Order: sequence, then C-alpha cells, then structure tokens
Amino acid sequence: MPICKLFSSWPIVVGLMLCCLFSIPCEAKIHHHTFIIQEATYTRLCNNTKNILTVNGLYPGPTISTRKGDIVYVKVINRGNKNITIHWHGVRLPRDPWSDGPEYITQCPIQPRANYTQRIQFTEEEGTLWWHAHSEFDRATVHGAIVIYPKLGTTFPFGKPHKEFTLILGEWWNNNITDVYQTAVASGGQFDLSDANTINGQPGDFMPCSSNDTFKVQVEPGKMYLLRLINAAMENEFFFAVSGHNVTVVGTDASYTKPYMNEFIMITQGQTMDLLFQANQFQNSSSPFHYYIIAALYFDANAGGSRDFNATVAILEYKTNHSAPSMTPVLTSLPYFNDTNAAAAFTSGLRSLASSDHPVVITQSVDVKMYITLSVNEQLCPNKSCAGVNGTRFATSMNNASFQTPKLDVLDAYYNSIAGVYTTDFPDQPPLFFNFTGDNLPEELYFVEKSTKAKVLEYNTTVEIVFQGTNLGAVNHPVHLHGHSFYVIGRGTGNFNNTTDPLSYNLVDPPYENTVGVPRNGWATIRFRADNPGVWFMHCHNEEHSIWGMDVVFITKNGNTTEAKILPPPADKPPC
Repeated sequence: MPICKLFSSWPIVVGLMLCCLFSIPCEAKIHHHTFIIQEATYTRLCNNTKNILTVNGLYPGPTISTRKGDIVYVKVINRGNKNITIHWHGVRLPRDPWSDGPEYITQCPIQPRANYTQRIQFTEEEGTLWWHAHSEFDRATVHGAIVIYPKLGTTFPFGKPHKEFTLILGEWWNNNITDVYQTAVASGGQFDLSDANTINGQPGDFMPCSSNDTFKVQVEPGKMYLLRLINAAMENEFFFAVSGHNVTVVGTDASYTKPYMNEFIMITQGQTMDLLFQANQFQNSSSPFHYYIIAALYFDANAGGSRDFNATVAILEYKTNHSAPSMTPVLTSLPYFNDTNAAAAFTSGLRSLASSDHPVVITQSVDVKMYITLSVNEQLCPNKSCAGVNGTRFATSMNNASFQTPKLDVLDAYYNSIAGVYTTDFPDQPPLFFNFTGDNLPEELYFVEKSTKAKVLEYNTTVEIVFQGTNLGAVNHPVHLHGHSFYVIGRGTGNFNNTTDPLSYNLVDPPYENTVGVPRNGWATIRFRADNPGVWFMHCHNEEHSIWGMDVVFITKNGNTTEAKILPPPADKPPC
C-alpha cells in the first residue's frame, strides 16, 4: 500500500506534510515481514542431522522482494537460545544506523524471547542484495536474499528476462556452528573448515549422499534468464559458471554494470552479482539437456592457508518433450583454485553502466585520504598456550589496529556521549612503513594490540581509501562498508605507488559496490562521499578475519540541516 495511507485518518494536507517531514516519497510502498529466529532440524552429508539456527525454519532464509524507493519493516522475534542481530547487507539506510544490525556496533543484540523491528528504506539500490546475522558465527545458516526491482513505470536497463532465479553460495558444517565459534575463540586458533560448500543450502552431486537433493532449475530453450547470485560463505571465494553457457554480468551489489560476458565469474564473500544467460544449448533431441551450475574455490593465499576445496553444484535442466535417457550433466572446467590472473582479469572487466538513467557521480577532488594496511597477526598467550602460530592467538588488523568489540554498542555511546567505549584515533596511515608485500618479514611485525579505534568524518566529505594487502597472512580480503556504496577506482599488485598508480584510476565508469576484494599482496582504491550521518562498520567479510579484528568504525557527523542529521533511536532498541 502507499506509505501515505499510514496517515489516511488525517486530512490529506496534513498527511502530505507528514510524508515530507519523514522524507518519504508518496509513491513509495510499505511492506511488513516477520523474521522468527528459531532452531530447526536439517540433515546433510549422509544423515548428519543437527539443529541449526534459522529464520522461520528456512535454510537459506526467506527472500525479501521490494522495489526501489519502498520501505520494509522487519519484526525480528528471537525464539532461539542465544543473542542475535540481523544486518541488511548493502542497504544504505539513510540517517538510520539503528536498523543496520552489527552486534555492539550499532545495536546490542536481540536477546532470547525479545524482539526488535528494523526499518529498511531502499533509496538508491536496484538489483540483488542480501540479509544475514551479524553476531558470532551465525550467518552460516541465518541469511537470505533481498531482491529490489525498478520503480513502477521504469524497467531493467536490459531486455526483460523470461524468468529469474536466485542462487546463494554458502557452507555447511557438520558440527554445531556455535561450537565452531566458541572453540576457535577459546583456543585462539583457526576456525574449523566447513565440510561442504553449498548452493541454496545443498552440497550437490559431488558430495556424499547429496545427489537426490541437488538444487535444480528448469529453463526453456531459447529463453533468456536472470540469475541473482549471492556469496554468503563465511570463508570462501568462488569461481562460478553455468556449464556450456556464457553469462553476462549486468549488476554488482545492486548497481547496474555495462553488460560483460564471460565463461565464468569470480565472486568474493559478501558480493552479489546479477547475471543474464541465454538458454541456447538445446538444439535437438540429441543435445544434452542437463548442465551443471558449479562453484569451486578461489583461494590465493600463501602456502600456510587452508580452505574447504569441495566444489558445489546445482543442475540446469532444459524442458523438453523428448524422452532422453538419463546422462551425466555437462560440466565446464573452471580456472585452477589459485589462478590469480584469471580472477584479476575477470574483476578488471567490471564497469558501471554510466547511463543517463544510471549515472556515475564521482567527485574528482578528495577531502580525506587514507592508506589502510590489511594483515593477519598474532597476540602473545601465557606460556604459549594458544592454538595459533607458535602458541600465539590469531588476530587481524587494519593499520596495525586490531578491533576489540566493546560491551556497549558504539552508536549508543556516540549518540548519548558515553565515554570509554571507543576512541577516535584510528590512523589515516599505518604507524610503520615497510615492504608490505616482501618475503620473510621480521617476526615482530606480526604482533598487534587490541583497541576500539574509530575514524570520525565530517559530513559530506569525499573519502578515498587505498587498501594495501600485506604479506602478513597474505590472502584476498573482501572489505565491506556499511551505510555506503563506493566506487572502486583502482586495483593493482604489489605495494601501492602514490605517484604512478593514481594515473591508472578509472574516474569515468568504475564499478559501484559495497564489498571490494583486495588482492593478495596487492591494493585496491575506493572513493565515496560521507553523506550518511551515523555510525558505520567497515570490516573484512571473511568472518574469521572480522572476528579476529580486521574492522574499523566510521562515525559520520551530522550536517547542518534536518535532512542531514541522524534519526533518533527507536523505542524498542534492544538493551545491553
């Protein structure tokens, strides 16, 4: 219903005034959802049955469908046995960090038998996003898709697909997820690897006892389809392909791109992509009519790393009147798991649509420049009693600051001027410069201290960040920024050169994203405008890296007008 019907009992002039007061377009619609956090029993991998945390008993959880400009209210009811929060990944949430969700950053968690209603306003997003738990290790099973269609009266900037379907890439652990989290945190060691990778919660044909439940989609010969792809995995990046078919990228992170055709894609944790493909492989009765949809690990770490290497598949099935015998689906080979050239070549082809209806708005001048190093570190343990390297505890950092989650959320502390929760001294550059990507780095560089440092930004400033990967636990880092999307204006290998590398920046049609993969021993540059007042989290979307401290909080101060000030907190905000 139109949102102004909220004020239907008021005289029409007053109703319109209230719409304007709340900055709500009167053509917008309002939607209501109820998310019940509850345990449900699921079985995977040869009768490995366990209770998992779900929303409404579903794994993956329910899809939120809306249109650009609409508002969605989600009442989250916690009927589980632990605290939880929910985050709306990639949604701007103008002036409303209270609904954003990261635990102890913008809210205290929703306790068992409590509830919290979050308000999600879709202002600039159009395409595919997702929602997920943002507490402990719970997003392993608590996640789902968000589909944002164009406003009524507008349409896709590409031919209308015959149908669409959503695929969520994830992981399955035979062990209880809370146990996985608590064991790793207590020991200071690595998190247990998942037992399978999944597509829509199913491991697929290649894994034991999984063939009967492999996710399947049906297509009609000659039709065009839209595939909405989400990487919800905790630890894994993927090469992905629809065997026998090219895919055309038309969107990333709910922003349209120039059509970009390829045999495969690479997608980092947290990213979403909209892909078109033509169902053009079934020509006659002798043609294959089953094709594997496959996601296989991309992992560019040094020799010391480890991941779940199991490929996961779904099946694309052509609708046909022919009674063909059962046969093995066609399988396309993907690049080798550590083929950094293939990954870089794909990523370099992504470009914003940059059309009159979907323009690129990038400020040429910069107010704040930051150079942020990303490292996997260590902390000393008494008597070398931890399970990390040489008895240490694993930690991670940005600019040698390893984030320590506070006991009171940063947003509440900022809004109510509560001292002692965070400091405002996150540095614009690392405290020590060295050959960040060099081999055999001195051992003392690995050690780091915990802190809760934030970076304060003046309203409406333009921010440019160069993320520098280091050879301290070198691996691709998918960095996600809450409350904003940003332009990825540059990317390269080695140590960033402040003189020559900016000459290669794309300031014409760079991709507009909310999650950027910073290549192993390389760099990536983003640019955004800090025009969303509030407290916003930035972190690595490899979940163990975020838990270990590869995080920072941005605080964007209020502007001078009412429309540039943070909204007041909701009445049902969860207590600490």
